[in-house]
Amino acid sequence: MIKKEKQIRLNKSLFSLLAILFILSSCEEKKPKLPFIGNYDLIYKKVDGQTITDTVYPTIPKFTYLNEDSVIVTNETFKNKVWIAEFFFATCPTICPIMNSQLKNLNNETKEYANHIQFLSFTINPSNDKPSVLKEYRKKNGIRAKNWTLLTGDEASTHRLGIENFQIFAGRDAEAEGGYAHSGSFTLVDKKGYVRGVYAVTNFDGTVNKNEYKRLKKELIELLKYEYNIEK
Repeated sequence: MIKKEKQIRLNKSLFSLLAILFILSSCEEKKPKLPFIGNYDLIYKKVDGQTITDTVYPTIPKFTYLNEDSVIVTNETFKNKVWIAEFFFATCPTICPIMNSQLKNLNNETKEYANHIQFLSFTINPSNDKPSVLKEYRKKNGIRAKNWTLLTGDEASTHRLGIENFQIFAGRDAEAEGGYAHSGSFTLVDKKGYVRGVYAVTNFDGTVNKNEYKRLKKELIELLKYEYNIEK
């Protein structure tokens, strides 16, 4: 009898252990494993006599721009939100209209998360793209979302910000149509300012990479759900 009771207790313990392992496994499967992107630094420190290595990734540095309403905005204006960023210019005759069409789709398809997402469009041709031009661009392209801001500021700083921080190429190119060349990619930035993904949604030939678009949407929602516990 005693042996039987011990066996029952052992079976219950094994069942509980298996249940815990199953729950942990399920949580692990659901948790996104989005990378941190950028040129990282390695910091070495001694802990209890052992050398520990920390990997430190960069965050988006402080910036100051004018939006389409001529209002000064900074990083702090958009704090505690996940960002989707692009670099474009209003007179772009090639990929910019396609890029913004894809951003409009993404904005519409994630509008239930609008309070937690900020779309940022940095112009790489600020000498032309004054706030009034960006405001007209919004109107012409049907951009009505309140969580989508168009930004204009110092050209050299913007190009550097795109290349070094948002991991998107942007710069002058006399041979490019419109005088500027830039990537057709979008950058996903988390609430702490870390770049978590770069998505080549628009190709240079004007075609749309549907797989990259789906990956961006999927990873954006995963970031909101599993790292910030946001359920719409």
